[in-house]
Amino acid sequence: MSQPIPTRTIGSGAAALTVSALGLGCMGMSEFYGSPDQAGGLATIHRALDLGVTLLDTADMYGPFTNEKLVGEAIAGRRDEVQLATKFGNERLPDGTRLGVNGRPEYVHRACDASLQRLGVDHIDLYYQHRVDFTVPIEDTVGAMKELVDAGKVRFLGLSEASTETIRRAHAVHPITALQTEYSLFTRDVEDAILPTLRELGIGLVPYSPLGRGLLTGAISATPAEGDSRATGYFPRFSGDALETNLKLVDRVRELAAAHGCTPGQLALAWVLAQGEDVVPIPGTKRVRYLEENVGALGVRLEAGDLAALTDAVPRDAVAGARYGDMSSIDA
Repeated sequence: MSQPIPTRTIGSGAAALTVSALGLGCMGMSEFYGSPDQAGGLATIHRALDLGVTLLDTADMYGPFTNEKLVGEAIAGRRDEVQLATKFGNERLPDGTRLGVNGRPEYVHRACDASLQRLGVDHIDLYYQHRVDFTVPIEDTVGAMKELVDAGKVRFLGLSEASTETIRRAHAVHPITALQTEYSLFTRDVEDAILPTLRELGIGLVPYSPLGRGLLTGAISATPAEGDSRATGYFPRFSGDALETNLKLVDRVRELAAAHGCTPGQLALAWVLAQGEDVVPIPGTKRVRYLEENVGALGVRLEAGDLAALTDAVPRDAVAGARYGDMSSIDA
């Protein structure tokens, strides 16, 4: 892409944050999608900053804990170029053991201090609650997050996978800048109630997995290899009849992409980008070439007819399999 990467603003009023129109999800550099790749991750983040992708997304539980260290190393000496986002709430031990979701106020403070240390920074630009703790009133959790803002440790607040009721209650305690949730041609339930609520309140949307965890790139033709979390029952869309059905939908995207002279992934990302100036997707990758391909989506222009053709090609109810095998941690 020869033109500078445009910016978008998420949040409103005093909670407005200007970021690159496309962010970078860093999770897969350390865990979940195949083998970790420290060197590839560092190179990808450096290339992202060179290209003008400045919204970097991580979380304490990725690795666990190692992804924040990687991001911190990558941005050393370039902190002023970055809008740095991280998350707390999915509590894990160093050996990877999951302890559950923790939204207790004392944990919020402890988690933030630990993230700041791992990242090697004195503040976090956008701090998300990664999952809602159903045992703790959201007012208590966001109240603790507000204390982090007051202390100068955090600039803006976000939620992830929160329901409309939770969003409203949280926003009443302190303005929320962004909601991070899954959104793509393959996952569109956010359109029903959550996106209208965000726009009513002036909150931005940061879609994760905007490429359907890689399915929409067209590069996946079989269930991923053992060691990749997509090969497990946690992601039902990647195996058996569901995968076969979903790959047929990807073929339709591939046909439309050919007509636009772009890749299926670029077309799928362009569709997400076209959903509004308050939408900033964060496709993840640990490889420079895929980062560059994703950035190319910013140059794909879609008219109303193109958007309609895409949504017709991938009807919401045609996608097979739930987005997670276990949706119990999702606030609905």
